[in-house]
Amino acid sequence: MQGNIRKMHTKLGETVSYKLPIGNELIDMNSLIGKKISLSYLGQINCIHCGKRTKTSFAQGYCYSCFTTLPQTDPSIVRPELDLSYLGISRDMEWAKENSLKPHYVYLAYSGNLKVGVTRESQVPTRWMDQGATKAIKLAKTPNRHIAGVIEVALKEHFSDKTNWRKMLKQENYTDIDLLAEKKKAAGFLHAELKQYVCNEDEIYDIAYPVRETPDKITSIGFEKLKDYSGILKGIKGQYLIFETGKVINIRKHNGYLVELKVE
Repeated sequence: MQGNIRKMHTKLGETVSYKLPIGNELIDMNSLIGKKISLSYLGQINCIHCGKRTKTSFAQGYCYSCFTTLPQTDPSIVRPELDLSYLGISRDMEWAKENSLKPHYVYLAYSGNLKVGVTRESQVPTRWMDQGATKAIKLAKTPNRHIAGVIEVALKEHFSDKTNWRKMLKQENYTDIDLLAEKKKAAGFLHAELKQYVCNEDEIYDIAYPVRETPDKITSIGFEKLKDYSGILKGIKGQYLIFETGKVINIRKHNGYLVELKVE
């Protein structure tokens, strides 16, 4: 089967369920774990918004025109404190009303390291599964993206806001993390104006992934340098396919790539 791929759909269960969009098909990737699969890049990238063919993918799947004009590729997506839609300033206010001006959570999650992050209320727990988090807890609930970003910035001195993908894939030491204690610690770092947003939801989300085996040595591969790859799929975590050879591929990074998938 072949088609343009998109980031895998996830569903929380005993282990995360993954489905890969490829063209008009949705492939059950969990059922392929333990099997030999091959992925071939067919030399074409299409923008995931407008469909136009592009030589280079920007912001994980967009052509340059869409990257520089769409609200979903605005710098505030990466740095939510820059979002100004609460002041009526946005690349697209209608989009902002449905996305930025909706409730957001600031959260703590363990994905190889303890990190602070921001996500829309509607993206819980999808955001955590996409990041490969094994544990997560809601820290604060805000009425818009900007305030959530301000809280995140205030906590960056004390917590990382980045995911170390190698550590995330290794699945190490996450049982030692006391997220309730870390949440109380984080709340203590906030000044009074921001403490009002700290939420009382103390549920700890435990997330398990369909990973049979994690190789000792992990190497990331991409279609820019390696157009064809085949191997036995040993697991999936975050948006990464993990092969027995230690090779891993980030599907989300290749949004819009035209790919052929074969099960051997």
